[in-house]
Amino acid sequence: MSFSFSPKLGIDLGTTTVLVFLPGKGIVLHEPSVVAVSTRDNRILAIGNDAKEMIGRTPDEIIAYRPMKDGVIADYRVTEAMLRYYIRKALGKWNHFRPEVMISVPAGVTSTERRAVVEAATKAGAREAYVIKEPILAAIGAGIPIHEARGHMIVDIGGGTTDVAVISLGGIVASTSVKCAGNRIDRAIIDHIRKTFNLSIGDKMAEEVKITIGSACPMDDELFMTVKGRDHLSGLPRSIEIGTNEVVRAIGKELRMIVQAIKDVLQETPPELSADIIDNGIIMTGGSSLLRNFPDLIFRRTGVKARVAKDAPYCVAKGTGEALKHLDTYKKAIITKR
Repeated sequence: MSFSFSPKLGIDLGTTTVLVFLPGKGIVLHEPSVVAVSTRDNRILAIGNDAKEMIGRTPDEIIAYRPMKDGVIADYRVTEAMLRYYIRKALGKWNHFRPEVMISVPAGVTSTERRAVVEAATKAGAREAYVIKEPILAAIGAGIPIHEARGHMIVDIGGGTTDVAVISLGGIVASTSVKCAGNRIDRAIIDHIRKTFNLSIGDKMAEEVKITIGSACPMDDELFMTVKGRDHLSGLPRSIEIGTNEVVRAIGKELRMIVQAIKDVLQETPPELSADIIDNGIIMTGGSSLLRNFPDLIFRRTGVKARVAKDAPYCVAKGTGEALKHLDTYKKAIITKR
């Protein structure tokens, strides 16, 4: 069995989460892209779930931070350590072999940023590292036949970036990438609650609000939840009740940016492909596409039907797996080494 000499791994290297896909096994690892570093001796103390637990709860000499910013490497050394840890953890007993690794990068990535990813992966123990643009992987993972001569529009909304692309004949015809996605939505909720209710809440609480009661459009039957935080004036703990439409108000600006990115790409799309997109609709992937009523908002603003792909948060990771299976087909089309 040739597999054992060179295992293959697909990595969805996201701003907030890292997913590792092992062909034949599926997604074997799903952890936050967080690293805890000791400031005293610059040592890496924890990675992934263990490090995320430390966010906002660490003593002064430990900082927990995300080495990826807006989908690209912000801290090279820490990203390399994180990749090494995830590659080892995912391979387990195949660990003696250097794997072939395929990594996702945002559509708007520069060649320097792309090289940084390849280099970090190679240093972290990959025998070969390939990078593919996220929208293509998301489309493959969502089961879109990307090689046919039809236009498909994919909107991948992650933690750090929203990638919008029109794909035809296996390539990207028009695309844009905006640094506005899940994290910016969380931050908007934090700011809004501080301004409106004088209450400071943390990232975790904001994310919980978004998932539990958030929506892209106002709702007649609002959902409500209790939000706990620290009173901005007295400094004491306090809780308030907040409804869906309050969240809709809080995140309006961020959603407008995402919708604008979709409009920009639609305006750049050749007419023949525009006709295909009207027929096929817009496919949404990525964890943040799961926000309630998001497809409705896109339909209202663009006139094009949108739908969320099955297993939306995992489409990019599944796409890396599919691309690895048919490596030779994809090598020619879209993969750039070094």
